[in-house]
Amino acid sequence: MQLPDFSKSKILIIGDLMLDRYWTGGTARISPEAPVPVVNVSGSEDRPGGAANVAINAATLGAKVHLLGLVGNDAAADVLQDKLLAMNVTCHFEPITGFDTITKLRVMSRNQQLLRLDFERSFVDVDKTTLHEKYALLLDDVDLVVLSDYAKGCLSDPQHLIQLALSRGKKVLVDPKGNDFKKYHGASLLTPNMSEFEAVVGACSNEPDILAKASSLMAENKFEALLVTRSEHGMSLFDTNNSNGLQQAYHLPAKAKEVYDVTGAGDTVVSTLACVIALGESLKLACQLANHAASVVVGKLGTSAVSNTELALAMNSQTQQDRGVLNQEQLVAAVKQAQARGESVVMTNGCFDILHAGHIRYLETAKSYGDILILGLNSDRSVRALKGENRPINTQ
Repeated sequence: MQLPDFSKSKILIIGDLMLDRYWTGGTARISPEAPVPVVNVSGSEDRPGGAANVAINAATLGAKVHLLGLVGNDAAADVLQDKLLAMNVTCHFEPITGFDTITKLRVMSRNQQLLRLDFERSFVDVDKTTLHEKYALLLDDVDLVVLSDYAKGCLSDPQHLIQLALSRGKKVLVDPKGNDFKKYHGASLLTPNMSEFEAVVGACSNEPDILAKASSLMAENKFEALLVTRSEHGMSLFDTNNSNGLQQAYHLPAKAKEVYDVTGAGDTVVSTLACVIALGESLKLACQLANHAASVVVGKLGTSAVSNTELALAMNSQTQQDRGVLNQEQLVAAVKQAQARGESVVMTNGCFDILHAGHIRYLETAKSYGDILILGLNSDRSVRALKGENRPINTQ
């Protein structure tokens, strides 16, 4: 499968702008003044963060991006704008006298974050009339709007922005913050992580519980769709436009093999979704590509973007049928979806605490009997009972 032509995506992003600053160096001693490591700073790097990172990610994929937000009258704003312009992001900054551009300074050593210092003052009480006027003027030139909310005050009135965009026929994608989603009423798609979702709906004990609470949340707030990102458990899409209604969710397991840093991963998901949806493609395709993009970015250190090449390689490294590791409830849903598509499902199981050529031939043969192969892995207790007390060699 080929990637869509993202150069045809036109996106307007409004939200909390940040500058992510990194100081790096070696640590060879402890300070005599306090029990803390001394970092001999040998390098520094500035990267766009917050809504600006969403913009960088979308622009890296090739989308035409307009970015609105509030900054201070300071050097950090100039650095942020220069970084964005270099990536062909069109900036519409509103500088506010007496405020700092929100900056997060991270002190790093040996790829580990030792300390973070935040320079910020909330923009919540700032007059946003001019910002909203710029927003209204840009709406007709874009296909989709992204609200990137980091609770720093730029999006103190998201309802005004959502309703204005909807009245112009634009989809609105919201990356939310806080424990009140009513302020995003009517949004086309909301993308909370699991912690943010549970902070609003309460703790979820199982998959049916998540589905029920997602359905209720969407009905109360007139959301068209809800994508809950779930770290190592992947993503779950709840879509009112699904032909099956909200009787089941569309689950995508996590693809990442190694996780180095989750900083900015949510921004990558949001930007990829925006680029795909802006083209009129399906939500399922958007989620599949966003899931692959997330698997790439968590393998990098710090806020980063995913290129078209990286996304294409990640997408093509696994077929769509490769669903990864699922729990029992997700497995049942995946089988129902496959059967609804008319696909045949094959299942086998084994110990596989060691893997040899015979196992590979066996699995390849099993896969040849159908469209999707489900592989059940025997538990460590089962392997021990079958193979003896010195097994398993590799645990489950």
